Amino acid sequence: MPFRQEVFIEAQSGNCASFFIRIQPMLWRLVNHPLLRRLRPLARKVRGVIEPIGRLSVQRLPGLIRRDKSRAVTIVSANLWHDWPKYRNFADRLESFAGMVEAQKADVVLLQEVARRPNLRVDQWLSERLGMAYAYSRANGAEAGIGFEEGLAVLSRFPIQALHLRQLGSNANIFVHRLALGATVLSPWGPFVAISVHLALFKHQNARQLAHLHTWLKTVTGKLPAVIGGDFNTHETSAQMTRTHSSWTDTFRLLHPNADGTTHELCTPRGRVLRRSRLDYIFLQPGEAKWEVLETRHLDGCNGPHSDHRAVLTRLVLST
Repeated sequence: MPFRQEVFIEAQSGNCASFFIRIQPMLWRLVNHPLLRRLRPLARKVRGVIEPIGRLSVQRLPGLIRRDKSRAVTIVSANLWHDWPKYRNFADRLESFAGMVEAQKADVVLLQEVARRPNLRVDQWLSERLGMAYAYSRANGAEAGIGFEEGLAVLSRFPIQALHLRQLGSNANIFVHRLALGATVLSPWGPFVAISVHLALFKHQNARQLAHLHTWLKTVTGKLPAVIGGDFNTHETSAQMTRTHSSWTDTFRLLHPNADGTTHELCTPRGRVLRRSRLDYIFLQPGEAKWEVLETRHLDGCNGPHSDHRAVLTRLVLST
């Protein structure tokens, strides 16, 4: 299997990073006090959880590089629902998802809520299971500190070149990070940028993060086309999504203007549906190489639901 490595990207805007640097000496002076040394294990856990983002795991080459130009590029975006700390049906759900990716012959997979535990790193497991290159960034938690973390990942049947990482929105909450993780993938039709996104639940935070994402992507993609997929945590009728549709192509709505786009249902413990929303999207940002949307739909795992979200699939062809 191609060589894995850890890389560091300066992805954090200054406020949170500088706060983290300032707080560390104070924290360790406090727990080194003779009366408080019992708190040292707790302090290590806190330090791990609030550590700024920036460290990525990457395997740049897939097990077998796809070089043919005979079919469309297939993109899948999925929230894998880590379900911490219960992990209900987690192994079965992962296998169901992997089977779906294989059945659809996906070339690039954009993932959210990718769990890491001491006995299972989902990003690496999927990379090995599917023979794909991958990049992963922690978002929240700390595998070494508390035994669990979750983040974003991009998997690719094409080689991965440049990596892109950004924390979105305000850095005021040092315990919760919302990210965009991207990779420039080298397809047989030319390079494009694949971005995985997971935004906040609360309306105003979500709107700020989405605006930040738009601004950041202009500096990252340049003239390259980009596919932006993920759990945007806002329905398509929200004001920020209306603005987004003016800049990017909503691949699902382009082909299905009137279809039910629900990807998530909020239910009671007894299964009664309280709210149905479209939270998961794949957008296309035009570049100099123009791509056309050939097919798009919503999917579940091949052996039952893989998550509490449905996955989004889009097939693209290079425009002539």
